[in-house]
Amino acid sequence: MATKKKLVKKIKIDVDKCNGCRACEVICSALHATPKYSSNNPARSRIRVIRDPLADIFVPVYAGEYTAAECAGRDQYTIDGKQYEECAFCRASCPSRDVFKEPDSGLPLKCDMCESDPSLTEPLCVQWCLAHALTFEQHEELADDRLAVDEADVGLEALANKYGWQTVMDSVARMSRKA
Repeated sequence: MATKKKLVKKIKIDVDKCNGCRACEVICSALHATPKYSSNNPARSRIRVIRDPLADIFVPVYAGEYTAAECAGRDQYTIDGKQYEECAFCRASCPSRDVFKEPDSGLPLKCDMCESDPSLTEPLCVQWCLAHALTFEQHEELADDRLAVDEADVGLEALANKYGWQTVMDSVARMSRKA
């Protein structure tokens, strides 16, 4: 079995530093507007700040993988005297909530680490976070070189099962016009 290295990118979040300004949401939605930077709609953002200003709770969360199943986690956590719901930390787009879904089609969103703009050395949300609550990390890991099930096929099939093939095809056609 051959192995190769892959580059792993992630955004590290320090919830104690987040002040809830939502600059990360604004710049992310502007980058993903059509054409780029032409509008601002935080519902299209791949990062969201879960907010409870009265309790001074701000949790930035960036979009992860789509999951067709709802989770069973409904626990609450207390960290430094602040209450957090388990869903606040979840990066998945799932049937239980509308977070990380494209507002027009309802299709799930996933953080692309701003790779659509190759001139960027780190995601815009990290660059625009004046509170330094977001930091970008990347490192190389060994990856198994075995053939795996094509993730795109699995993802498209799950989306088609939920939304229907026509909705998925319409969304792909709309996205291809943007490119």
